[in-house]
Amino acid sequence: MLTIYPAVFYEYKDGTYSVIFPDLNHLSTFGSDFHDAMAMAIDCLAGYVFTAQLDGDTLPPPTPFSSFDPHCEDDGTEAEEGIVRTFGSPVSVDVEAYAKQHFNKTVKKTLSIPRWLNDMAVSRNINFSQVLQEALKSRLGVRGR
Repeated sequence: MLTIYPAVFYEYKDGTYSVIFPDLNHLSTFGSDFHDAMAMAIDCLAGYVFTAQLDGDTLPPPTPFSSFDPHCEDDGTEAEEGIVRTFGSPVSVDVEAYAKQHFNKTVKKTLSIPRWLNDMAVSRNINFSQVLQEALKSRLGVRGR
């Protein structure tokens, strides 16, 4: 399912961009050009929504794009800051698919345990990866996933 939120894009004289999501506590990111800024906006949105879902937080509804004001973040200093253009754009991401590809990749860890503990766990068909994941989630207070 797609998650779509409107974002404000600021283009600077040097060709870089800032991106702000007003609906999401002014969540922001930047990019070296428009394509990079959009990729970073997608990553930023996916990370924010994914974390909110893990924490059980309720997200605010997105402002309908038809009533979205791309100048809602302006403070009158845009010219002084080198901003040459401001515009709004919807940013969309399939958070579940993005998380599977980017956030939930497994990493190999090497660790040491006493031989007697290893032998006992192996004899009982213990899945070391599962036990470590469960212990880390418990210790870190992570719910779900």
